[in-house]
Amino acid sequence: MFNSLSEKLESAFKNLKGQARINDLNIANTVKDIRRALIDADVNFKIAKEFTDKVKDKALGEKVINAISPGQLMVKIVQDELAELMGGTEAQFHITGNPAVILVAGLQGSGKTTFTGKLANYLKTKKAKSVLVVAADIYRPAAIDQLTVLAEQVGVDIYSERENKNAVAIAQNAIKEAKAKNKNVVIIDTAGRLAIDEAMMTEVADIKSAVNPAEILFVVDSMTGQDAVNTAKAFNDRLDFTGVVLTKLDGDTRGGAALSIKYTVQKPIKFVSSGEKMDTLDVFYPDRMAQRILGMGDITSLVEKAQAQYDEAEAKRLEKKIRKNQFDFQDFLDQLQQIKKMGNLKDLMGMIPGVGKAIKDVDIKDDAFKGIEAIISSMTPYERANPDSINPSRKQRIAKGAGKDMNEVNAFMKQFDQMKQMMKMMNNMPMGGKFPGMRR
Repeated sequence: MFNSLSEKLESAFKNLKGQARINDLNIANTVKDIRRALIDADVNFKIAKEFTDKVKDKALGEKVINAISPGQLMVKIVQDELAELMGGTEAQFHITGNPAVILVAGLQGSGKTTFTGKLANYLKTKKAKSVLVVAADIYRPAAIDQLTVLAEQVGVDIYSERENKNAVAIAQNAIKEAKAKNKNVVIIDTAGRLAIDEAMMTEVADIKSAVNPAEILFVVDSMTGQDAVNTAKAFNDRLDFTGVVLTKLDGDTRGGAALSIKYTVQKPIKFVSSGEKMDTLDVFYPDRMAQRILGMGDITSLVEKAQAQYDEAEAKRLEKKIRKNQFDFQDFLDQLQQIKKMGNLKDLMGMIPGVGKAIKDVDIKDDAFKGIEAIISSMTPYERANPDSINPSRKQRIAKGAGKDMNEVNAFMKQFDQMKQMMKMMNNMPMGGKFPGMRR
């Protein structure tokens, strides 16, 4: 995500390495390179120039304090301005009304229907809402089928009228259905086109007038750059939407849409989405995105994802086993499952400061743990609970069951033993492996 932009901004900051003070000369070269990086990322020239002018005004004449280098100071200034350009702070998502109605709009192919499923899952699992999704795309033949599959996948109800070709009536009937079934939220998936046309705009505007939504979310394919911004402006002029959703952030995202939309339409980005899994929807935090663009990682979001999968009772049970050096293969498998629930593995690793750059060219697939899972799954319950019981004959049977050769099984066993030894060493550290000052 934004790898190219991150690399070019990092290169721009090299102008200040070894300098004792920011001055007109070194700031001019840095600002020029930053502007070029933004334009290459498909940011409008006017926006890029205004952004770099602000950076220049803040940077000129500022003294380096304590041990902070000019490069670090410039990074901080750019980070603050990037966050401000993208909205400054988290935008509030309104779930008001009985039921709360959320209208989803955008071009065909932007990921509207998939986002509708993800938002339903988010509201159900994170906000404890009872959700009804509505198939109001009456033109794309597979739209109703796709939304039906997604609704079943996340466990919410769907409303559709396959023979009705009046999208406004479908939306109105869906709200009646939601009230009858005591649903908290109605999410309406509207039709899209390959390009903006008057018929589409009129239909979405008519639905808006008929249902009075609490939120109108415009879904943007983040890989389309400045085109996405232009489309957003056209929709906003007609719909006056309340927020933007950036999809496909796991693709070859140049960054233009994320950096330009808020400035252009003066509407906040409220959610970002990546991949096809229903739990890959995140609230948009401008400051965190600015950190990630600058290669600083995003520890806050990583911790939040971990906490979402955190089970206190299970954690205490696991801690006791580690302290007694009884961590086994089943425990290891359980932890892998928890990690997989947190989302895309490469995306998660990219949230760790310094790691994103190191793995940018590394292909880390979501099924990276598949081989390990196959090996553990080929063990008997007794073998999983008793790693020391696995002798050469058992290894042969496990290898055959997992479709692996003995070298792979032996390598995994060795890595597991090394991990257990490390856990044992940490357990023997002063304060039981905890750092001084940490609460027990």
